[in-house]
Amino acid sequence: MTPSVTGKPLIHEPTVKIAAEADAHGLPDGFVGRPRQRARGLAHGLVDDLSGRIRDGALRPGDKLPTESEIMRAFGVSRTVVREALSKLQAAELVETHHGVGTFVLQPRASGMFRLDPGEIATSVDVLAVLELRISLETESAGLAASRRTEEQLLVMREALDEFERNVGVAGDTVAPDFRFHLQIAQSTGNPYFADILSHLGTTIIPRTRISAIRNLDRGGAYSSRVNREHEEIYAAIARRDPEAARAAMRIHLTNSRERLRLAQEAAQKVAADASSS
Repeated sequence: MTPSVTGKPLIHEPTVKIAAEADAHGLPDGFVGRPRQRARGLAHGLVDDLSGRIRDGALRPGDKLPTESEIMRAFGVSRTVVREALSKLQAAELVETHHGVGTFVLQPRASGMFRLDPGEIATSVDVLAVLELRISLETESAGLAASRRTEEQLLVMREALDEFERNVGVAGDTVAPDFRFHLQIAQSTGNPYFADILSHLGTTIIPRTRISAIRNLDRGGAYSSRVNREHEEIYAAIARRDPEAARAAMRIHLTNSRERLRLAQEAAQKVAADASSS
């Protein structure tokens, strides 16, 4: 049984027992007394299970989720499935991950998910494509920056984040310091091609420059505050020269952005489909 920080079990023993029996019989990941499913289907099942426990109060705000390895054993799924599920839970603002510390259940709040206008679906498809590119590019960029950055480059990152935080408080421009932070990470790799690609794309890599729904949501600063917390995780890993933590923090940051936009896109597509059929 895996305890929470409050002492309450987060994974029920029967589930753990099933996973243990699967291990004993040499069953592969993702196959525990049920037909094989695609990894994406397993991830959705895990999301449904954990989000249901959060909404039912079995997992309370502040509870620490089990480690990735513990969830893998308990549910009989692969690490990829667990990470995809946690990303979806983060995007839904049900949990928050602090690299090296763990994943914690968040206090329920009014929905912060932006609602995409059906007219912006085409734009959102393009923004999603850019985010996929950024996940591949900037995850490695962050790892290299953690190994190669100079103190001067780290200072530029810090100044960008400080400006970002100040502007959140006064509803000022957060796009410029956001882009400067990511560009400086690319420049800190020592490989000019990383920075060349980001410079070519420019500030359009920032989703809220192209999706009005995000800009509207961010008038209260909630979206940018969350982005800022994710930035700080990236910065901390680069500052302590931890490449793996920097890669993980950047992947979490960009995957969360992609997942939030994907959910909004699916909702907008449903609204458009319902409207066309009525």
